[in-house]
Amino acid sequence: MRTLAARLTTYYCRRNPVRNAQPRNFSTYNGRDELSLEQDAERKIGWLLKLIFAGTATCIAYNIMPYMGDNLLQQSVSLLTVKDPLFKRMGASRLAQFAIDDERRMKIVEMGGAQELVNMLVDAKDDRTRKEALKALSALSPSDQAIGALHQAGAISVIRSTPDSLESAEIEKYKSGLLKRFQDLRYDIPSTNVSRSSDS
Repeated sequence: MRTLAARLTTYYCRRNPVRNAQPRNFSTYNGRDELSLEQDAERKIGWLLKLIFAGTATCIAYNIMPYMGDNLLQQSVSLLTVKDPLFKRMGASRLAQFAIDDERRMKIVEMGGAQELVNMLVDAKDDRTRKEALKALSALSPSDQAIGALHQAGAISVIRSTPDSLESAEIEKYKSGLLKRFQDLRYDIPSTNVSRSSDS
């Protein structure tokens, strides 16, 4: 019986090799391939959904943080007065994130943030602390009133005296941007020259 079945199978396969062999291979190939494609698609869709969720959460957190109220802002300004440079950097970083429009920039100035940032820059002993202070000052600089407050706080001389860094090009970028902003608003003219010109 086995011999007869083997002969019939051989005869049938020889007579119709494409019809018989191909569906078997195609169906087994398809089964494995479909399963693998489904798993691959599920994995990719899963990662896509995770990325969308993470991106949405980041965007919401970034936009909600400025609305968290004056309490958070006051805490951020208070961090600038702590001796530990890590806390100072955290406070300056928060203020830089908060200062996204003129109203919020002026809140920072009213709470003493401009003066504390200038003090932080004076006391900074390392490049990372200088960079965060300059970054926060740069975030305040688009507001003309905030620039006036920075000028009164003595920011121009402090920014000019801040040492350049070979490691951080951002320090030089923030410095030159701030000094250009002061120059555009004509705050870089020394007060002695202004008083002399007004006397004559």
